[in-house]
Amino acid sequence: RLQKLKEMFISKFGSAPKFYVRAPGRVNLIGEHIDYCGYAVLPMAIEQDILIAVEAVNTQVVQLANTNSLYLDFSTSVNNIQINKTKPQWHNYFLCGLKGIQEHFGLNNPTGMNCLLDGTIPPSSGLSSSSALVCCAGLVTLKANGKTLSKVELAEICTKSERYIGTEGGGMDQSISFLAEEGTAKLIEFSPLRATDVRLPSGAAFVIANSCVEMNKAATSHYNIRVMECRLATKVLSKSKGLDWKKMLRLHDVQTKLGVSLEEMLTIVEEVLHPEPYSTEEICKCLGISLEELRFQILSQNTQDVSTFKLYQRAKHVYSEAARVLEFKKICNEAPANAIQLLGELMNQSYISCREMYECSCPELDRLVDICLQFGAIGSRLTGAGWGGCTVSMVPTDKLNTFLKNVKKAYYQTNVQRLALENNSLFATKPGRGALVFVEA
Repeated sequence: RLQKLKEMFISKFGSAPKFYVRAPGRVNLIGEHIDYCGYAVLPMAIEQDILIAVEAVNTQVVQLANTNSLYLDFSTSVNNIQINKTKPQWHNYFLCGLKGIQEHFGLNNPTGMNCLLDGTIPPSSGLSSSSALVCCAGLVTLKANGKTLSKVELAEICTKSERYIGTEGGGMDQSISFLAEEGTAKLIEFSPLRATDVRLPSGAAFVIANSCVEMNKAATSHYNIRVMECRLATKVLSKSKGLDWKKMLRLHDVQTKLGVSLEEMLTIVEEVLHPEPYSTEEICKCLGISLEELRFQILSQNTQDVSTFKLYQRAKHVYSEAARVLEFKKICNEAPANAIQLLGELMNQSYISCREMYECSCPELDRLVDICLQFGAIGSRLTGAGWGGCTVSMVPTDKLNTFLKNVKKAYYQTNVQRLALENNSLFATKPGRGALVFVEA
């Protein structure tokens, strides 16, 4: 693959690349939609990745090309990075990583670059192709400009810089992209960012299945509305408990300030919040603020026109999912005889909560999860933001081949569009390694 990329680079730019940067996609085993609430998640890097061939040049221009002809070439001055939030095109994700590193170092005269990108992560599939591209671009810019940072610093910069495109993410994708190690999943905790090895049980394989429904987080409001619902739930819960609610941003902050367990937080949610949606008027009344203050001081730009928010359901999902992550890690560490069974149950509970409480599934994902469970998965759930994208299933190793054959037949071969995407859509994966730089010898 490197050789092929090198040959394409030479025919495109007329000279050879000087180095290559690779950043992996990821699958989140458990802990969906809780990283931006401050809670630990449990992902692993996958073998699919973004790979960029690079040559630093003396011009002040970045030229971007893609091995996939669907993605058009792009070039821009390094001194004038404009990121278009309204159209989340592939080059804008590269520009996020570029801009993040430039701003971190205050680079006044950053080097120009020729870059050719090749990606094997299915796009808009919930396997984090866009974050892998942001991370790859950050590492490319760092190397081209002769700077160094730790993996943790890089992850934190790339998390912030992806927000230039309007996605209010929490940092899981960027963290695993840099901190992943081969053979182990990671428990990733935030503020401060740290990663702990989680050994997955032998005897089970993790299988990714793409629903073939594309979901682009930056292009839709579903994702950012959920972020705001969690922020509003944080403020209403804080106010009800006499905390300084204006300073509270994440559901984790409420638990920390109150010094209670996740189980106790679930009880508080039941006591304080009601299951019916909250209107903006009711939220203003709860917090004692005007509609203007709500819109311009609390809500993000792309959620200012939303008129109702579900606070109870979102908070309930977050606190119960955070508890499932810790339980998942505990089972992996203690490795009881029935570990696979117990982990499968947690994955199934996570999926039900994503579907019922967080409402981030879709009919195709529901169907795919049913099929996976029917053909021998012990646990199956959506992974990534949802509303499309992929499922991850835990399958006993001895059943893997028949599982893959049956799922192929039941989900992909019944539909022409899915059949066309089948080769990239269903695969078993092992925990892969994190982002790397290769230098031409």
